[in-house]
Amino acid sequence: MKSLLVLKPDDNNPTPLYLQFSRKLEEAINTGFWKTDEALPSERAFCEVLGISRVTARKAMDLLLDQGLIVRKQGSGTYIAPKLEQPLSRLSSFSEELKQRGYEPGSRWVGRSIGTATQEEMFRLGLSPDSQVARLKRLRTADGVVMAVESSSLPVDILPDPALVTDSLYRYLDERGTPVIRALQHIKAVNASPTIAELAGIRPGDAILLITRIGYLENNVAVELTYSYCRSDYYDFVAELRR
Repeated sequence: MKSLLVLKPDDNNPTPLYLQFSRKLEEAINTGFWKTDEALPSERAFCEVLGISRVTARKAMDLLLDQGLIVRKQGSGTYIAPKLEQPLSRLSSFSEELKQRGYEPGSRWVGRSIGTATQEEMFRLGLSPDSQVARLKRLRTADGVVMAVESSSLPVDILPDPALVTDSLYRYLDERGTPVIRALQHIKAVNASPTIAELAGIRPGDAILLITRIGYLENNVAVELTYSYCRSDYYDFVAELRR
């Protein structure tokens, strides 16, 4: 059993106890003291072991909740939230990012089809009228938890059969000899529509991150248009800035 005593605040430290406890909890979570989706001890358990008040425990937990490090499940308890920090300077697939961070990536397919390109698809991918595109729509998961709702469109000469993509689209394109080597991404906050909210497991109108990505081959031909609705409580985008 994990020893919770390492989380005990210092009564002689002038920093408020709830801030000390919150920081110790945050450090423990970030260093893997608990695993993703693992239940945390109850506030009562923390109070009994660490000798802190219920108010201290609750205020500390509320801070972690606001940061998206934990989630409360009604009638069940408090759990460690999956969190994906995605660097903005490197192009990699969702599956690659998750595996590097110790998560098990997965997909729940919503639809795979071929159809005539829409005006948006023609514009973004440089297609002619009546061109055919393959479309993929799926829920991207980390350790079984839905992180994002993703819709991708590719010309049929790049993806002739969308059923051939089993998990990683980029791995399929690499194996086919048509790797995406660069991409342009636009990120903005939007309010989740009822459809997206139901798929993502959030409430309609909740804030969600919309990422629009256009992927290019080595010859600078656009071959991928992807819209990813990422849960803002599970996603962080990180950029390192230098002078």
